[in-house]
Amino acid sequence: MAKLVPENHPALHTIAEEITPEEFSDGTVTKILKDLRTAIKTYQVDGYTAVAIAAPQIGVGKRVFLIEDQSPRKKSEESDRLPTIVAINPRFTKVSKKTHVVGEGCLSVPDYYGVVRRHTNVTLEALDEHGKKFTRGAGGLLAQIMQHEYDHLDGILFTDRADEVWHKDNSPTKTKREADAT
Repeated sequence: MAKLVPENHPALHTIAEEITPEEFSDGTVTKILKDLRTAIKTYQVDGYTAVAIAAPQIGVGKRVFLIEDQSPRKKSEESDRLPTIVAINPRFTKVSKKTHVVGEGCLSVPDYYGVVRRHTNVTLEALDEHGKKFTRGAGGLLAQIMQHEYDHLDGILFTDRADEVWHKDNSPTKTKREADAT
């Protein structure tokens, strides 16, 4: 069974490799997506469920991420659910000049939260699970999630970008930038 790797796992700190055409036909993509769906469903910390996961988070150094909202919803709230998106070999074709500071957490750094500056709007180009190219624009929370997951594919954790990070018990901690400066 696929599971989340610890924060110090090399896949979380390395640029992931692109999926090849052969990996679509030999079952690799299907297996990665199955493993991502298994891992995302097992996550629950402090009452929160996962909404997205990238292949490096399960120790697979491939450029794949999945957005699949796991939060329980009533039928009347279904329209609030994030769309399910499989992004293989994604790249941003546009990012807004406008940015905002947003709160983030991460499956791979479960005891920490922080604030990160993200673009308010993005346009993503990627392949779906069948190898078909698509383009998807996003704003707000969906844009933030896409940027967060894309960072995983480049070996970047939100704590590497955060302006401020704190432990879930509310104790402040140094950001990576602050630690590197000392």
